[in-house]
Amino acid sequence: MLKPMPASFDYRPPLEPHLTIIYEDADLVVLDKPSGLLSVPGNHPHLQDSLKTRVQQRFPEAEMVHRLDMDTSGILVMARNKPALARTGMQFEKRTTEKQYIARVWGNFLNDSGLVDLPLATDWENKPRQRVDYERGRASQTEWLVLEREAAATRVALKPLTGRTHQLRVHMMEIGHVILGDVFYAEGEPLAAAPRLQLHAERLSFLHPTTGEVLDFHIPAPF
Repeated sequence: MLKPMPASFDYRPPLEPHLTIIYEDADLVVLDKPSGLLSVPGNHPHLQDSLKTRVQQRFPEAEMVHRLDMDTSGILVMARNKPALARTGMQFEKRTTEKQYIARVWGNFLNDSGLVDLPLATDWENKPRQRVDYERGRASQTEWLVLEREAAATRVALKPLTGRTHQLRVHMMEIGHVILGDVFYAEGEPLAAAPRLQLHAERLSFLHPTTGEVLDFHIPAPF
């Protein structure tokens, strides 16, 4: 059984680098979010530091197009005006963006690639955790590709075909390969095997909301 979610936690977001911008123009700001930083502020005063609040110190008009989990690092996009927000957000909603994540997971895969197709729903007794739910869950698919086999772990590329909360984390756990350092879903050796969640949003491709140009960003995983 999963461990219950603590009522509060010791939030210590990384202070350096304070903000890493990899692209900016009149419509967009593309960022490299560090692990341990919230995408948006939480409800409590000690949860106000976030990527959004840091960006808005420089670009007050900027709004989130999408989010990454606090413990996930990598590419995140914000829009600097309403038309850009609507046009870019629609690409995420219609799943026309191209995303790839890198993860280190527990154990070794027998095959070199595959597809996880398991419906997900909120685990209400253990929020914000998610769980497989064949009755109430929303359709969720993840493609995976083995990149490197280690002694007790595997480095994989993950391509989410849908965008559910904790999708990659739950899908990897359900097929027996929990992501290393995952405080929500890993226990014992897999949890202790890494100092942070070994999940990184490595690549993101989408159309510029004004010019229609293909934007393709890539940030190698820091692990």
